[in-house]
Amino acid sequence: MKRLLVVCLGLGFLMGTALAQQRVLTVIMEELPETDIIKMLLPEFHAANPDLRVVFDTMPYEAMRDKIMTQFFAPVSGYDIIIVDNPWTDEFAAAGWLVPLDQFIEATPGYDYDDFIPAVRDIAVYEGTIYGVPFYNYAVALIVRQDIFDAKGLPIPVTLEEYVETAIALTDKDAGFYGAAMQAMRGYKIFEECANYFYALGAEVIDAEGRVVIDSPQAKEALRLYCLMVEQAAQPGAVTHGFDEAMRLMAGGHAATMISYNWMLPTLNKPEISGELAGNFALYPVPGGKAVLGAWYWAIPHNAADKEAAWRFIAWVSSPETQKKAAILGSAPVRLSVLTDPEVWEKGFGKDYYLTVLEILKTAKPLARGPYAEAIIEIVGLELNNAAAGIKTVEEALHDAARELRKLLGQ
Repeated sequence: MKRLLVVCLGLGFLMGTALAQQRVLTVIMEELPETDIIKMLLPEFHAANPDLRVVFDTMPYEAMRDKIMTQFFAPVSGYDIIIVDNPWTDEFAAAGWLVPLDQFIEATPGYDYDDFIPAVRDIAVYEGTIYGVPFYNYAVALIVRQDIFDAKGLPIPVTLEEYVETAIALTDKDAGFYGAAMQAMRGYKIFEECANYFYALGAEVIDAEGRVVIDSPQAKEALRLYCLMVEQAAQPGAVTHGFDEAMRLMAGGHAATMISYNWMLPTLNKPEISGELAGNFALYPVPGGKAVLGAWYWAIPHNAADKEAAWRFIAWVSSPETQKKAAILGSAPVRLSVLTDPEVWEKGFGKDYYLTVLEILKTAKPLARGPYAEAIIEIVGLELNNAAAGIKTVEEALHDAARELRKLLGQ
């Protein structure tokens, strides 16, 4: 009996020592399906890395930037790993708040950094140095009720003008049915939606030489068409609505189209989300062919306690193997090998979906780049909403946006 007690005590001591030596990595994450997918795969990482344990601090998007910024100024970051939204990458890198990842990538066998879609990969490269690796993409696309288009014999709109005309024609306000579920909320959401109209007509906010051109004739026409859509084809209150409201409208059968994140297609086609409408939603490139590109990135704070351990997790979670498993579970891929994998097509959401996403990613473009990207988005998002809400004319809103942007950029 004494011998058994000694053995048990010895095993307890060894287990306690192992737990004491286990390094806990804390990761800030957004509350969204991508986070849930990674949680499902975490046991595989823990099994292969018994000395590490990963915990997620999950929160709404609106709270993330401030939480991350606070940790940058601490002696040691409370987050070992952060996810960085693409408008923040240049700002964080320029300030010296992120760890360069080039040497980690080069030292990781089989990582295949070049497999990431170039348009997504390059956003996290600042002045030739890699500061983040892609987590998932949220490039936008045109989502339609295919059954409605088929029943009416309507072609899928290819140009912006065709889209506006089609959406208005499909709207029946008396019946509570709208041609477009829109997210014209002030700030990021309206900019993210309206910028597709800009791109469709060749308009830009800032051109390749860094000049503010948001008040160009092309931009004025794009915003005019956007405001026309809000007025004649969108749900009431669209100027105060964001992603959630637009998605519920679409899932509830009250809208024919939506410009939104490509990964919304699998979500809308789930019976638990859209009921009997599941399976009737289809994905196409945005009218005009050039979409807004959004993406999240895995990164390491400059003051992380254990950068080597942090990279071990990032290397695993962004590897080709884990990316493939995540894609089959519903994640939005960022690797070419995953988007073109027949097994992913079969077990995921079909060949057409993944190849359409790949087509979108090849030409998609982020809203803004540079250390002032967040401020640019705030300025433009305010003025676009002023126009959509009728507070200002199109000309007044774009004039004021241009003035504030030139002031911000010293032009």
